Amino acid sequence: MKFIKRNTDLKKIQNYLDIFPAVAILGARQCGKTTIAREFKYAHYFDLENPGDLSRLDNPKLALEDLTGLIVIDEIQLKPDLFPLLRYLIDNHPKQKYLILGSASRDLIRQSSESLAGRIAYYELGGFSLHDFEMKHNRELWIRGGYPRSVLAHSETESALWREEYIKTFLERDIPMLGIRIPAHTLRRFWTMISHYHGQLLNQTELGRSFGISDMTVRKYLDILESTFMIRILQPWYVNIGKRLVKRPKIYLRDSGIFHTLVSIENGDQLYSNPKLGSSWEGFALETVCRSIDKPTNSVYFWRTSNGAELDLYWEAKGKNWGIEFKYADAPTLTPSMKIANEDLNLSHLWVVYPGTDCYSLTKNITVLPFNNILPSWDYSQY
Repeated sequence: MKFIKRNTDLKKIQNYLDIFPAVAILGARQCGKTTIAREFKYAHYFDLENPGDLSRLDNPKLALEDLTGLIVIDEIQLKPDLFPLLRYLIDNHPKQKYLILGSASRDLIRQSSESLAGRIAYYELGGFSLHDFEMKHNRELWIRGGYPRSVLAHSETESALWREEYIKTFLERDIPMLGIRIPAHTLRRFWTMISHYHGQLLNQTELGRSFGISDMTVRKYLDILESTFMIRILQPWYVNIGKRLVKRPKIYLRDSGIFHTLVSIENGDQLYSNPKLGSSWEGFALETVCRSIDKPTNSVYFWRTSNGAELDLYWEAKGKNWGIEFKYADAPTLTPSMKIANEDLNLSHLWVVYPGTDCYSLTKNITVLPFNNILPSWDYSQY
């Protein structure tokens, strides 16, 4: 398989390592965490899925105490009792640094934040992104998703087969390894069902009724998929501005290739003739932008009024308010919804991201931005 150097991610992780004694790289299985960790000049590497490495850590204090340099611990969620020890080692061994990798976000963050508060930084790694390839490969990235073995497969057929097997492995092996006891076929049916809500408001009661389960069980299944980086639950932004606002979240599948597999889209021809074309592209573009603006998952929102005015993405940075609308269109034009969002949210700038090639202004602070013009780090300098 072709090797692609992920310079943007490497630079950001190195910046964290320069400041913090421990850095956690979090992300879905097979998204490239191990490959990117091996790019750093580490002194010791422990893969907790390797029985030999796992047995070396049966007595972790003896195994780790005398080591120096960068120590990498892969799949650390398999041995959560290491976290209190890491705090002791970091505080008493200044020549040590730790790079820890994990495939389960919520539990890992809870465990490490309790033990390593102030000592650790978190970096969320997705699959390959827009900035890892030449522009000509963006269509493949959208159709196949960002998992390295999917996007770098020799053919669309091979890519589709890999994604199907990935889903099976995730459900039958990875989920049980996290201590979750749900039949694989049940979670697969649920995952497939919510894929049809991609880019839409989430109604847990309706979803539970359709699936024949309680709201609490719906929430449990959603938590599993969210904490393993399979879905993004985008919360609404609402403040008291005198309007009735939608307060239900929206749901997206985070990887476009996995989304296409779950809705039985196997190639580009099928995608371009599918009614989910627009929502597929919106989710793909949204994930790309979220990585560019580099905000925590719980710091980005959407906004919608009960009258239908909407903004696809809203966030705060540099002491100002910013917004993005995604349009799968040839030449987006100014809409009443954009005007309302711009005024009600007091946006410093609103970008309309689309798959075309021309950048142009709709108003003084509303700009149409080609998807290919998105930078690795969002540029606020002009605004």
